[in-house]
Amino acid sequence: MSKERPLENPVLEAIYSRRSVREYTPEIPPRELIREVIKAGIWAPSGLNNQPWRFVIVWDPEIRRRLAELTRYGTIIRQAPVVIAVFLDQKVMYHQLKDHQSAGACLQNMLLAAHALGLGGVWLGEILKNADQVRQVLELPEGLELAAVVALGYPNDRRPRKGRKPLESFILKEIG
Repeated sequence: MSKERPLENPVLEAIYSRRSVREYTPEIPPRELIREVIKAGIWAPSGLNNQPWRFVIVWDPEIRRRLAELTRYGTIIRQAPVVIAVFLDQKVMYHQLKDHQSAGACLQNMLLAAHALGLGGVWLGEILKNADQVRQVLELPEGLELAAVVALGYPNDRRPRKGRKPLESFILKEIG
């Protein structure tokens, strides 16, 4: 543990050690692990506990290939054994900003759970520019807003995690 992380706490250690993984082994994770990742996602906070997130789990290589065509990060989607498209259900949304913040919390929970389960994952957002086409490829009705696509698999990406700027560079002021 670095000098910046003196506390020994499993939650903090998971946060500090998780990284975005963009390369995967060909091994296919068990469905139970992927469902556990989603379960962790749905335990994220949401305004009024509206739980607006919805998921499409894509194991099929042909559907992944079609999704990959919709983003410049298509190699990641093609290589990942599974991807999860995360949507917000507009019928249960009540405040766009709060619901998008909830989606971010859901995604972070999913990535932390994947890390804790020995999987690697990455949150892909560039594909949002083609959200309507993603919905069409997945044969979903309107009213579902794409929040992100998460690629998952066993990590084969050995690049070191990038560091962070010092804490002091982010604090504008401390009052009191």
